[in-house]
Amino acid sequence: MYVEMISDTARWIAYMRAVESERPDALFRDIYSRRLAGAAGEAIAHDLGSIEMISNSIAVRTAVLDRLILDRVNRDEVDFVLNIGTGFDTRPWRLGLPAKLQWLDVDLPRILDHKAEILRGRSTTCQYEALPADILDASQRAAVLSAFPATRRVLVVTEGLLVYLKPTQVRELAEDLWNRPSCKWWFTDLVGPRALQLLRQVWSVKLRADAFHFGPADSVRFFGKLGWQEESFHSSQEEARRLNRVPRNAWLVRLLSLLSTPSTREELRRLSGVAVMARDPAVHSAGRTESL
Repeated sequence: MYVEMISDTARWIAYMRAVESERPDALFRDIYSRRLAGAAGEAIAHDLGSIEMISNSIAVRTAVLDRLILDRVNRDEVDFVLNIGTGFDTRPWRLGLPAKLQWLDVDLPRILDHKAEILRGRSTTCQYEALPADILDASQRAAVLSAFPATRRVLVVTEGLLVYLKPTQVRELAEDLWNRPSCKWWFTDLVGPRALQLLRQVWSVKLRADAFHFGPADSVRFFGKLGWQEESFHSSQEEARRLNRVPRNAWLVRLLSLLSTPSTREELRRLSGVAVMARDPAVHSAGRTESL
């Protein structure tokens, strides 16, 4: 089966969330994911294979971001969530979010149209809106970032998006977010160079596309120069152990880590994970531009 990048991968990932949701020990319950995935999502998953491994990985990422989002919303009084490249994420329907919180989903029209059709009549726990846009188009991105008042305290979420973008595209997105002072925090999943190489070797072949591009050797430095300071990094390997979703080959990574130098151990710890970043007010536009 040919996979059209973005729209079909959204169905694929939704099916993986359905697999997790139907486990007796599920880390979360996404009762809409199977309908969002549809027969196409299930067919793609079986065609690509490795269902257990991928569903475990997606479950960990989803659960970690669930916890981080809820914690930040409640702790820092975030009043607006900007979810870019939302895919078939259903957090506004399934998480216990504050009723006054505003949530904006941004993605391509065909994705948001399908999502709206499946979820029509279902109530969200917060104030929800969807805005169709191609975030890689500079003018459409500017329109998205103008869709909320500058007085908002915005948490930006980009789950499952950046790895598909080229470094220049990630840089442009980071710059535009930083240039919007209301964007205070940014949560995103990241992969390192080794994981990126593995994705290219295995999944680019299966997806029949040159799909994966962004896996910086030093993400702290990459985003730091753009005004985004990393507050914490939640390693997928560590979180998988905590959540009892360890892949079968995890012992090999742990063995390599034990036999490695401290710098290599840190690289292995950051093979993949979720980065929590905050706007760095000490970085000024002029200095930031000169450092790029």
